Amino acid sequence: MKSEKSTAFISYLGVLGLLIAYLNNKQLKSDFVSFHTRQSLGLCIGFFMLGYPVGNFDNWTVTLAFWIAFIVLNIYGIATALAGSITAVPLFGIFFQKIFKNIS
Repeated sequence: MKSEKSTAFISYLGVLGLLIAYLNNKQLKSDFVSFHTRQSLGLCIGFFMLGYPVGNFDNWTVTLAFWIAFIVLNIYGIATALAGSITAVPLFGIFFQKIFKNIS
């Protein structure tokens, strides 16, 4: 379980960490790591898809709120991964699981 927790943690470390965790999970074949990989993938894609429109506001308060929201969601995902829990990220987590269910 310790290697699964560390792999799930790595998946939240940006796109490179996501890729490393995905390739590592091909050997582990763990549902726990797959869950957190899908959560991290959804957060990465959501960050980039929402980041562009938020940047068009050209307002530092909107940008700051956006960054804080995604940092909190990532910290929540990391905390659940390190706790060994399978808990979806608030607001988007269940949606990510449904969309990416065929991945990993």
